[in-house]
Amino acid sequence: MSIIDFGQLLRLLWPEITIILAALLALSVDLVALRHSRLRLRFLAATSIASIGCLIALDELLHTSTQGALLDKILVSTPLTQLVQIALLVIAILTLFLAVDTDFTEHVGEFVLLILLATTGMMFLVVAQDLLVLFLSLELLSLSAYILAGFDKLRPRSSEAALKYFLFGGMSAAFLLFGFSLLYGLANSTNFVEIACAVQGHPFSSILILAIVTTVIGFGFKLAAAPFHFWAPDVYQAAPIPSAAFIASGSKVASFFIFFQLLVLAFAGAEGVASPVHFQSGWVPVLVAVAVVSMILGNLIAITQTSLRRLLAYSAVAHAGYMLLAYVAHSEQSLAALLYYVVTYALATLGIFGILAVTEKQLGNDRIADLAGLNRRAPFLSACLFVFILSLAGIPPLSGFFAKFFLFVSLLTVDPGSKLLLWLIILAIGMSAVSLYYYLRVLKSAFVAEASAEADPIQSTVLMRLLIGILAGGVIVLGCAPELILNQILKVIQASGL
Repeated sequence: MSIIDFGQLLRLLWPEITIILAALLALSVDLVALRHSRLRLRFLAATSIASIGCLIALDELLHTSTQGALLDKILVSTPLTQLVQIALLVIAILTLFLAVDTDFTEHVGEFVLLILLATTGMMFLVVAQDLLVLFLSLELLSLSAYILAGFDKLRPRSSEAALKYFLFGGMSAAFLLFGFSLLYGLANSTNFVEIACAVQGHPFSSILILAIVTTVIGFGFKLAAAPFHFWAPDVYQAAPIPSAAFIASGSKVASFFIFFQLLVLAFAGAEGVASPVHFQSGWVPVLVAVAVVSMILGNLIAITQTSLRRLLAYSAVAHAGYMLLAYVAHSEQSLAALLYYVVTYALATLGIFGILAVTEKQLGNDRIADLAGLNRRAPFLSACLFVFILSLAGIPPLSGFFAKFFLFVSLLTVDPGSKLLLWLIILAIGMSAVSLYYYLRVLKSAFVAEASAEADPIQSTVLMRLLIGILAGGVIVLGCAPELILNQILKVIQASGL
């Protein structure tokens, strides 16, 4: 590699390098200088160092043009990938501060290191244009997430959830790698563009169909889409709050984005048609089936849940079904709607986990029934919970409503006369109506049910109230100004040539 190439490599990867250096510094400071200090001080110091590193990387992405391609387009940085990376860094910072007031571990430096390693994996993931780099980035994210899920050594259920997560993750990685090997055999290359040329030259061959199915299975696990969601309820319920929040938010943003890019770029020409009248094999029919199963199964099983964490897990399955509809349209508008949806969903989910971090510390569990009287015991937290829950339910004028609205509109603009797309939208609206039942159950417990006479007020720190308030404000602002944000996303997508 020449000096010029090395300089370009350093420039394009400087945000990731900054995050790695911040992770190592946070670990070193915690191990050397603060090992015997108070736990909250250690969390605050490590989080501050890590957040400064993320902010430096953010500044680099915002103010420096780091666009370009490396090593025969193995890594490609565009305005769109930079926008996604900015969202990932913001989520990482919010997750880190979510952990400051927790006490699930004494290995603070190691925990912060894993969060930043997972963030680095996600940042590499969104710029990957090569199957090998995509797989390695995905595994860096996944291996960090497996450890984070089992980080609470005092809870046996946390270790059990991490083991299940690891086993299912290993199996999904095997499916994904097998699909990638078939694509390599078909194209004699791991580059997205060259694979697309081979796919168009061998339309709907048996090897290509098998590659599509195994790739969808592999990514279906990462997206928690049914029927590949079996890990989600246990991980959401048993993992430490910050770990579960990070898995439910940041990893979803990166996975949904790169899966869209992989299908649109590498599998171009193999979309197929899902209409019963003019059916044609491809990845669109497969995703239609997965989306339908996810929407129905996720919403119906969520109705029966008594744990708020498990309810969020099955809600995530349902939301994965909604978001997969953007892939069926595979247009610039649907990608913009997908990004808006997944980011606003991540903010609302982080907010609910932040409230759980406060309530579980005092109540000792996450049962919906134990939130009774929350509006009197913690008025500010209950008001924020009201915002987050209604956003997930899709109630205007919150961001969750506009996320679904623009997603459905993007489907209709692709083919206004398509009965299939209209049928999918009707199903999604119907399932959204079903979701109102279990979301309103949470609000009923918090605002209508009476707390016991001996119930004490729920105390929270200023930092947690500030963090939860910022998340609630973000959900409201993104709902009140959706078109401005979506138009900006569309401009970035068009500038990136997608």
